[in-house]
Amino acid sequence: MFDLDADKFEALVGEIFDDLPDDMVDGLDNVVIVIDDLPEDGSLDLLGLYTGVALTDRGQYGFGELPDMISIYRLPLLSIVESEDELREQVRITLVHEIAHFYGIGDDELHSLGWG
Repeated sequence: MFDLDADKFEALVGEIFDDLPDDMVDGLDNVVIVIDDLPEDGSLDLLGLYTGVALTDRGQYGFGELPDMISIYRLPLLSIVESEDELREQVRITLVHEIAHFYGIGDDELHSLGWG
């Protein structure tokens, strides 16, 4: 297991997000990315989670809507890697996976594309 404190992990996630293609992140309207140590159930099984209504399922979307949320879980990600390079790749995959859910791409399609 690789170890990285919360502040450095948050900075790493920010760097990776900033390096994602513009056409992937420019449409993220009213979406917040949060970093937690663990998901609510305390498990190490979940690396990230999208909470919200996918663009493909939205009707009227307007002023006053609560933001959608992408959660990135630090300890589960750290538990599956052995180096910073591996961590960077897993964080990138997790961000792309959760952003895809925002755009309405489901797990089955993500798996078929190699992002599952």
